[in-house]
Amino acid sequence: MPTLDAVYRASCGEPVSSTSAYSGTENLNNRANILYISPAKALSADQLTALTSYNLPGLYPASYDGDTPTGERRWIREHANFILTTPDMLNYSILSNHRQWASFLRGLRYVVLDEAHSYRGVFGAHIANLMRRLRRVCALYRSVPVFYGASATSSNPVESFAKLIGVPQRAVTAITESTAARGETAVVLWEPELLPPAATDRLAAGARSTQQEALKSEAEQNAPRRLSPIEQGAQMLTDLVLSRTRSLVFAGSRRSVEVLSQKTQRYLDEVEPGLAHRVAAYRAGYTPEERRELERRLRNGELLGLASTSALELGIDISGLDAVIVAGWPGTRASFTQRIGRAGRGGQDALAVLIADDNPLDTYLVHHPEAIFGQDVEATVFDPTNPYVLSPQLCAAAQEAPIRVEELSLFGPHTEALLDRLVQQGYLRRRADGWYWTHAESVADLVDIRGTGGGPYQLIDGQEGTLVGTMDAAHAMSQGHPGAVYIHQNVLYVVESLSEDERVILLSRANPDFYTRAIETTEVRVLAERARVRFEEARSVGPGESSDTVLTMHRGQVQVTNQVTGYKRFSVYGGEHLGNEPMPMPPEVLITEAVWFTFEPSYLFGAGVTEEDGPGTLHAAEHAAIGLLPLIATSDRWDLGGLSTLYHVDTGQPTIFVYDAAPGGAGISERGFNAVRRWLSATLEAIESCGCEQGCPSCVHSPKCGNRNEPLSKAGAMALLRAMLKSIDGSTDTEEGATPGIVARD
Repeated sequence: MPTLDAVYRASCGEPVSSTSAYSGTENLNNRANILYISPAKALSADQLTALTSYNLPGLYPASYDGDTPTGERRWIREHANFILTTPDMLNYSILSNHRQWASFLRGLRYVVLDEAHSYRGVFGAHIANLMRRLRRVCALYRSVPVFYGASATSSNPVESFAKLIGVPQRAVTAITESTAARGETAVVLWEPELLPPAATDRLAAGARSTQQEALKSEAEQNAPRRLSPIEQGAQMLTDLVLSRTRSLVFAGSRRSVEVLSQKTQRYLDEVEPGLAHRVAAYRAGYTPEERRELERRLRNGELLGLASTSALELGIDISGLDAVIVAGWPGTRASFTQRIGRAGRGGQDALAVLIADDNPLDTYLVHHPEAIFGQDVEATVFDPTNPYVLSPQLCAAAQEAPIRVEELSLFGPHTEALLDRLVQQGYLRRRADGWYWTHAESVADLVDIRGTGGGPYQLIDGQEGTLVGTMDAAHAMSQGHPGAVYIHQNVLYVVESLSEDERVILLSRANPDFYTRAIETTEVRVLAERARVRFEEARSVGPGESSDTVLTMHRGQVQVTNQVTGYKRFSVYGGEHLGNEPMPMPPEVLITEAVWFTFEPSYLFGAGVTEEDGPGTLHAAEHAAIGLLPLIATSDRWDLGGLSTLYHVDTGQPTIFVYDAAPGGAGISERGFNAVRRWLSATLEAIESCGCEQGCPSCVHSPKCGNRNEPLSKAGAMALLRAMLKSIDGSTDTEEGATPGIVARD
């Protein structure tokens, strides 16, 4: 590899090809320094283990991340020549304190961006601007390093990597041939079985069960349900561990991996006591020591089964794994490919299983394998010019070095206007030679690279006063509210309190027989319309009458106000809904991008939707559309939100909103706008192919619904989607630009 070759040659005193922008300038000690950046600490730790094992003369590798002891950091800055870090530390520590890194930066020859495909959405936009800041700082020290991007699942490597680091595409060379040893992987698409109907003899079921059922909505009571992917995954992992097959299970949340691990251990104790300790959970929020110990046990075979979040998706080399279970579609083909690629890395054959979750997209995919295997992986979507991303990044860049006029093109065409707005807001000061950061505090804290909504919360054991773990701000209101059940290393806690000011969530140990899920309410206001497309079609609305019914699709900026109002309790044994508890939390406001559909009232009637079914029709169509949009864009269901109503205050019409769940937007809804026919066709097909009568989680129910999935009309949603597709196919699109009549509201 060129990086290690450069380090070795430099250590031997041999000439190293210069990357300096200034020919003839001195290169301090002929150093060849490497900066390796990965999105996950586990991947950096894995690479450090490999580098250390080479025993290469002159190679001094070191990890520099949030887990690095303070006492070691100065030595690393002054002596390490192969530094493995994360984007977070590049922002908070290296660039913001670049003068302390002058020696390292002068000799910087290569920058390696591992798992480059993972930099998408708001996270990708931040990384793109971080790379531009890194290039600026390197220029201060007269170094122009070569950038490498590593990814096994990039659909357009030249275009995406050029956009990521901010260079013309002609400056990027793609290497697309893989020589890695791989065996064959058998991939199984598994749809869990339908559960038997719930007992209807409430007297026999007992009074407590009657009260629980009364708290459910009618739609949720009557909907057929499938075995959850967590339960199915636990059963499969149990069988694999019993057969001594080293296996990894991916699940979608911290709570899911803890529950899956618990269930598997309980099943193993029933069949073969003494084997349960060889199964564990792995996720963010564990201490560094806990994570490293789990990684060690997984590599050496002490662990036969591990349930993990996406924390182990990226690149970590575990050559002995034989099977991977993916409990629920991970959102993208790229992510799915990465996960099933964890098995068989030693050249042996492997098994991979996708367990479909009970939602429209998973149901669609297991019945349409060509949608997974017949297409390239998705394009990496991110927008470096997103003003909610670029504004704090410009402030950080100005603190590192004043921004000159000649540098404006590096950050995009609207940079000067954004800088002037930051001046008006008091963040920057304009002088004759550029824009300056003039405040005493570090600006790096303003840059929320991972879009988590601020610094993490500390999870404190109230009885012992010890730190249990951390929780990012994005999940604090929904998972850290009082009354929520929290699981850490198979230990159960109940949240006692949450303090926003102190960023502390206080826990108490408990042993509840239920888990919790937040209930949320949402309000959407239109701030600015950027584009619209009208689909007009003449329809007969009555004897002797005719009316032009109009479907209009819009794209623009919206304000979303979300509030956790309480939580649901579910049994840990069968997943039954046990009841709701009120718990109002502070509202959260999001300015983002959305696509929305408006209908003239006669349109619904012309589609065959009755007035009574109107709300349920829009609601069901909204749920299903959100569920299928990730098929079109690089995202998953949890990257999106939605709202539907028979009358919206801003549009004055029946309206369905689908919005990006990220500040400033992530480009997801825009891709739906641009591929509306494919999006709605897949949505209709997913509903039609579902065998239920009234609607269920596989078609029109949503796990995020704050209205307990009421009202919903599956038949109405199918009728409306058919009408929408007919209008799109039979109309000459009329696209209009932004309309100034819709303005921001206080």
